[in-house]
Amino acid sequence: MTSLSVVFDEVSKFYGEVLGVNRVSMNIPPGITSLVGPNGSGKTTLMNLMTGLIHADAGTILMRGISPRDPEKLMRITGYATQYDAAPRWATGFSFITTGLLLFGYSRSEAEQQAWKALEQVGLTDAAHRKVAAYSKGMRQRVRLAQAIAHDPEIILLDEPLNGLDPLVRAGTIELFRTWANRGRHVILSSHVLQEVDLISDQVILIANGMIVAEGKIRDVREEIQEHPSQFIVRCDDASRVASLLFDEDHVTEIRLNEDRLGLLVMTRDRERFSRSIGRIATNGHVIDSIIPADENVDALYEYLIGEGK
Repeated sequence: MTSLSVVFDEVSKFYGEVLGVNRVSMNIPPGITSLVGPNGSGKTTLMNLMTGLIHADAGTILMRGISPRDPEKLMRITGYATQYDAAPRWATGFSFITTGLLLFGYSRSEAEQQAWKALEQVGLTDAAHRKVAAYSKGMRQRVRLAQAIAHDPEIILLDEPLNGLDPLVRAGTIELFRTWANRGRHVILSSHVLQEVDLISDQVILIANGMIVAEGKIRDVREEIQEHPSQFIVRCDDASRVASLLFDEDHVTEIRLNEDRLGLLVMTRDRERFSRSIGRIATNGHVIDSIIPADENVDALYEYLIGEGK
């Protein structure tokens, strides 16, 4: 139902003459949704629009039927964990979260009970009475998450929420996301790490240059991504000869020689066949120093998706 969705209708936001997002339309159902894009693509702008920290210059936004221009109603159903520390230097984890809950109108005893519950969920009870300023990066990340969920919101917005977490804590945090999603909540997070997105998302929204490039169920978007070539940097002694051998392979779509002529950029439609081809070339006596995937980051991927990598 639309009333339970996060809906953008032709939303644009400019910072002076600089584009933030341009004519964005999307309908996000409950579940885990990842906003994915390189730095500067518009992910944080979208989150700030959802929380009412900034307002659109055009278009409309509804957060489960509530406009971000109605902050009192919106803040009761929304929790937002940014990448930036918000706790005063004097605050402990427990006092930081408790103080936030008092602003929501909880009584002192209710606020303390909810704060402790949130700290339990993120595994920070042992550090509850230590100053946040003394926390590690991963602990500060978790206390921001606890602060965002303490009032039991229906929409949880998380900006790069897994940065700085060790593998065990990361796994537990992802399990929390799934628990909330299974309760019909919105978990909307930003990420630039494709492996993270693949692991945890029900759906993804790919953003580049302030526009939606692709969106949908993770499987569908992955298939859309896979239609675009993968690229590898090959360092070798005889780059021209290796390039000519690779040109004979029908899975290779483009090759560019480096200026130093000691390497080449290879674009292929089939990673496995490319690997076998390089293996044959090496077996036949050509020295291959290294093969480095050049599209393991989203910046390269997005060049493909918006047509600039061709």
